[in-house]
Amino acid sequence: MRIDCWAQFVFGLLFFPPFMTQAEHLPSLGLKEAHQITKKNHPLINVAELKALASRQFVTQARSGFFPNISANAVAVGTAASNTRLEAIGALNNPAIFDRQAEGLVISQLITDFGRTANLTGSAKLQAEAAANNAQATREQILLAVDGAFYSAQQAQAVTRVAQQTVMTRRVFLNQVSALASNKLRSDLDMSFAKVNFEDAELLLSKAQNDLDAAFAQLSSLLGLNQTRTYQLVEEPLPPQVSTNVSEFIQLGLQSRPDLLSLRNQQQAAVKLARAQRDARFPTVSAVGAAGGAPIHDPALPDGYAAAGIVINLPIFADGLYMAREREAELQARAAEASIRDLEDNVIRDVRVAWLHTQNAFDRYRITGRLLETAQQSYNLAKTRYENGVSSIVEFNQAELNLISAEIFLATTQYEYLIQRSVLSFQTGTLQ
Repeated sequence: MRIDCWAQFVFGLLFFPPFMTQAEHLPSLGLKEAHQITKKNHPLINVAELKALASRQFVTQARSGFFPNISANAVAVGTAASNTRLEAIGALNNPAIFDRQAEGLVISQLITDFGRTANLTGSAKLQAEAAANNAQATREQILLAVDGAFYSAQQAQAVTRVAQQTVMTRRVFLNQVSALASNKLRSDLDMSFAKVNFEDAELLLSKAQNDLDAAFAQLSSLLGLNQTRTYQLVEEPLPPQVSTNVSEFIQLGLQSRPDLLSLRNQQQAAVKLARAQRDARFPTVSAVGAAGGAPIHDPALPDGYAAAGIVINLPIFADGLYMAREREAELQARAAEASIRDLEDNVIRDVRVAWLHTQNAFDRYRITGRLLETAQQSYNLAKTRYENGVSSIVEFNQAELNLISAEIFLATTQYEYLIQRSVLSFQTGTLQ
């Protein structure tokens, strides 16, 4: 019998009526819907997305250097005497002051700064891309946690169904043995064993129910809900076994991991910033123009004014300021490059480990399917032998325990495989 058929058989068998009645009244929730709710509600995802949006504003700020700078001026001056002059003003300018009220515009347009503004804009764009990749990395980390909580809740539900079925079965068996013991057809030892098994099943159910409540509390928190909610979780199709070529997954991780892409963006941005700091030592050439009118003015002044010119600003001495800034940016770029190599090594390791865990989880799931089939046959045989008085209750109890363990193992390994597939998708940067 195929494994998926066994899984459908076991899980269908474990849904007994009280559980079904309760589940029918619960809202359904699929993994895709859980992802959508998390992306909308989780605060860390919102923080990362807002930071990514904020980083885009630095691009606009840096790019503004390419466009004209226009400002409006208005001034009204009254003097104490007709020949007022400022003699100790602490600056070099025209000390003469005239009565006037004037308005005008000043326009400044950068002609060239030898690539400084272009490199600053390129660095800002790369930093914005790094922030966007960081936001994607945050989303994938949260979604990985959602996948783990979702499958853990499904696993807890499956184990709870096993426990409920076990309690129901052992209760019936205890009642049968008690009736036979009262008629001296079974010993008191058999009834004692049956009672112990029933109480053990109740302990199993208590723990399973607690694990289920904890799983839904974790899932509700990751969904961004302020209170715990219980859902009827939609079963996800079991994906096929992963490829045996781990190199494909390693290459995919090196190409797609958002945290690695973000670090590469930061390294490229640091290189651009180093070039911009180098360009700061070159001249800056700008065109400046001013024009305006003076409705009220001293007779010595004209009614209007207009002027234009070229301004060249050449840094000569700043005591190593520009060189130190360039050197700082270069060292930051080298540090980012070393960090990239370290992260690439970690990605290769993490992808390989996740691939191994995924392969092992699928093998355990496949083996557990065969184990369940054998345990079911052993249980049926032991039950028949005990009912015919050929064997003791100890043999029957051991066969029943093996069957319950196999049922729990099958439920556990199925969802462990799904969890490991999500981990592998996260490590390769393909968890959406």
